[in-house]
Amino acid sequence: MKFQTVPNLLWRVSPALLGFAVAFGFGAQTKAEVLSVNDLASYEAPASLDQVTSVSQLSDVQPTDWAFQALQSLVERYGCIAGYPDGTFRGNQALTRYEFAAGLNACLDQILAQVGGDGLDPADLDTIRRLQDDFAAQLASLRGRVDSLESRLDTVEAQQFSTTTKLKGEVLFTIADTFGPAIGQNDGDPTQTTFSDRVRLNFESSFTGRDKLRTRLQAGNFESLSSGTGTDEARLGHDAGGGNNVEIDDLWYQGTLGDNTTFMVGTSGLDWDNVFDVVNPYLADGGGGALSRFGRRNPAVYRQEEGAGVSLTHEFGDMLSVSAAYLADDGRASNSASSNGLFNGDYAAGAQIDFMPNDDLHLALTYLHSYSDDPNVVGSTGSDLSQDPFGSTTKTSGDHFGVQAFAQISDGFAFGGWAGLVAANNVDNSDQDSTIFNWAANLVFPDLGGDGNLAGIIFGQTPHVTDGNSGAAEDPNATWHLEALYRIQLTKGIDITPGVIWLINPEANNDNDDVIVVAVRTRFKF
Repeated sequence: MKFQTVPNLLWRVSPALLGFAVAFGFGAQTKAEVLSVNDLASYEAPASLDQVTSVSQLSDVQPTDWAFQALQSLVERYGCIAGYPDGTFRGNQALTRYEFAAGLNACLDQILAQVGGDGLDPADLDTIRRLQDDFAAQLASLRGRVDSLESRLDTVEAQQFSTTTKLKGEVLFTIADTFGPAIGQNDGDPTQTTFSDRVRLNFESSFTGRDKLRTRLQAGNFESLSSGTGTDEARLGHDAGGGNNVEIDDLWYQGTLGDNTTFMVGTSGLDWDNVFDVVNPYLADGGGGALSRFGRRNPAVYRQEEGAGVSLTHEFGDMLSVSAAYLADDGRASNSASSNGLFNGDYAAGAQIDFMPNDDLHLALTYLHSYSDDPNVVGSTGSDLSQDPFGSTTKTSGDHFGVQAFAQISDGFAFGGWAGLVAANNVDNSDQDSTIFNWAANLVFPDLGGDGNLAGIIFGQTPHVTDGNSGAAEDPNATWHLEALYRIQLTKGIDITPGVIWLINPEANNDNDDVIVVAVRTRFKF
């Protein structure tokens, strides 16, 4: 008999071992006594056991006993039950190790005999041989596949980049142009069509399985569209200049404190959209979401001083979480000179409460306090006045308030939006303050026309100064922002997003002609 049939035979005779264990009460003793060598030497074995050929030879075993069927099978089918010389089985008596060894040896002898073919039904042998022949090809194929997988696994382990780090990359190519005269000019359309790129390589390392260290390398050659239009309201959400010079754009670590608390600490690229949920899941990503800088997230709270600092988030169950953070300008946080450093330069600190009553609804309330002596109060998304309401070199503090909401109405439709207000104050003239306001609403249609596709419409007012006191200036009007985009998922790692942005009353002044931005963004992900 071939060796491959042995496991099948063991499977067939395994009921004998199980029945033997049941009949002898094996397992009833949950904790066996451990004997020393001296104990074993002095141990007195019980009277010898005699093999029986019928359960009726055991005078104290009755058909009504709960283990009668097991005993009958062990005796008459497998022939591995022994009784005491007086013809009793003594089923209620505690089992010694010697008795167990004797019974187990008898059963193993029968198993070996059946493996040798003496005690097996010829029909069973024929069945085993037929099954072996029928599945020989499949077993050989499976063995080959396992060998191939093992070889490939050895290759991966030998050549892998790192046991702790994953590399994720994103490359963007964007063709863009604007239409309409530049702000304050009447020279038609002064801008030219541009073709630009941005490249990001994220090295994401984990040391515990629940943490993440991100190191990002970035390069890009975008020239902001504000240079040709005269307004930052025309900026794209993924522009990154620098002449394609590679730099470390992100360097931060995220870890856990218990089951419900996470923290983040970083020296570069730690942004408010990292430490807080911006509640705009389909459009917040600059590589695959909104085309405009304004359309990605509420600029009143998520475009403040950022780069270096620390954050803490605690979840109170599945419905409620609270986050707090302190972030400073990374260029100044690493500078020890006067009016710089982590705590004496530009900074923003605040907290956010997230309420998620179910998987389809998310509400958030956010408050920040900021300070800067080189202010950009709304992060280059609104009118020039809203960014530095008291002058570009005036020390400015601000109290920032934001409310954000998102609702997944169905698998193919979602709605979101925000409102943000900044109460800005001139630090050198405490009587002078300004109120800056913005809002937006968006409709998104996931998987429209195919898996991974996304259609989106964004409508709102970009940041503008609505009120000024003690000589602070105000914007005469509000800029209306209308954006439409459609992301086409070509493959798992390639998508194309054409879109248009229409700015009405740019720079919050209805005397200015409208500005239209057209862009086609192509993304490669790996």
